Amino acid sequence: MEKNTHFNVAVIGQGPAGLTSALYTARSGLSTVVFERMGPGGQMTETEHLDNYPGFAEGVSPFDLAFAMSAQANRFGAVSVNEEISSLDLASSPKKLVTAFGNEYTADVVILAMGAEPRALGVDREGELAGKGVSYCATCDGGFFRGKTAVVVGGGNTALGDVLYLSRICSEVHLVHRREGFRADAVYTDALADLANVTVHVNSVVDGLRDEDGKLSAVTVRNVKTGNSFELPTSALFVAVGMQPKNALLEGSGIELDAAGYVVAGESGATNIPGVFVAGDLRTKALRQVSTAVGDGANAANAAFEFLSLS
Repeated sequence: MEKNTHFNVAVIGQGPAGLTSALYTARSGLSTVVFERMGPGGQMTETEHLDNYPGFAEGVSPFDLAFAMSAQANRFGAVSVNEEISSLDLASSPKKLVTAFGNEYTADVVILAMGAEPRALGVDREGELAGKGVSYCATCDGGFFRGKTAVVVGGGNTALGDVLYLSRICSEVHLVHRREGFRADAVYTDALADLANVTVHVNSVVDGLRDEDGKLSAVTVRNVKTGNSFELPTSALFVAVGMQPKNALLEGSGIELDAAGYVVAGESGATNIPGVFVAGDLRTKALRQVSTAVGDGANAANAAFEFLSLS
């Protein structure tokens, strides 16, 4: 039987925004395909435990939630394709999508839900040592450094969440933050005070990396007020200094981006190109959480349904 390659709706990304979009469009009777290179969940699965998603009094495993969302969308007919989209033609009718394997698909509507990704620290040799002690996901890679010293850079919820996680498996954890105060919620900062194996370095930055035999062995920590620096031996550096939009696929597409590179769209998710919608962390907005991604997905799906109904 020949594989179907044309759909009413193509969703790019299987994070909470993409999976919600797929659920809603599939339930509306629209043929739906949703693409993702890896498994479902997106950034959500880079968190050890999700405590602020409504409906789970004791929190929920991000992996459990992601696979439940995926199964729910699939139950209503959404087709999951584990291939990365490598190129797009959003001006054509129907719109064209090509995967990294060279497979071609077409769709009447495209929903962009690629999300965002961790921002690099921007120090020399960071890229060279990525995967060799430098990481952007503590819950993904922390287990490799069990019983060792780790350094976390950042001052928001992600950074402090990483510290809490690593404090249970590493012998020593250092938190480096360039300001005096943290941006993290009180639930994180309160817990931080009770961790005996955590040292906090405020008004400080990591601006140097050293290795031994190709693996990270130390970082240079500099106090931004005094200018004093010291070398801190460590096996791991976890970078948590913010996110940036995953918009490389949109280069030359004609999609309007804001100054930070996020897709410009209102609550409906409608972009400047008819039939193209955006949902989740890729959209320009004030708050990026799993709950807001889910809301975006529902809105974009509804707008897509109305667009197709009126076309």
